[in-house]
Amino acid sequence: MGKLSLKVVVAGRTYPITVNEGEETKVTKAAEDINKAIKMLQDNYAVKDMQDLLAMTALQLATKPTNSGSSIKPEADYSTVEGKLDDLLKELDSLK
Repeated sequence: MGKLSLKVVVAGRTYPITVNEGEETKVTKAAEDINKAIKMLQDNYAVKDMQDLLAMTALQLATKPTNSGSSIKPEADYSTVEGKLDDLLKELDSLK
């Protein structure tokens, strides 16, 4: 797999980064998410210091549940178990 050189802008600063082919979209999207979160914090709070905004954004994004790329696991699907429990409850009710 080849490497690509990108320049991403985060918090008004440009950062050169080298990524594997196929990861360009993921990195660009991450930079966009960071910039959107910073903008939201600027609009909603009286925080002006960019370092504070970056720290707050890092905390927000690190604790945001996602289905990929996060240590937070997605919620398990218990629909099969729930269905079987419902069947058992119906069977128990019929024995009364």
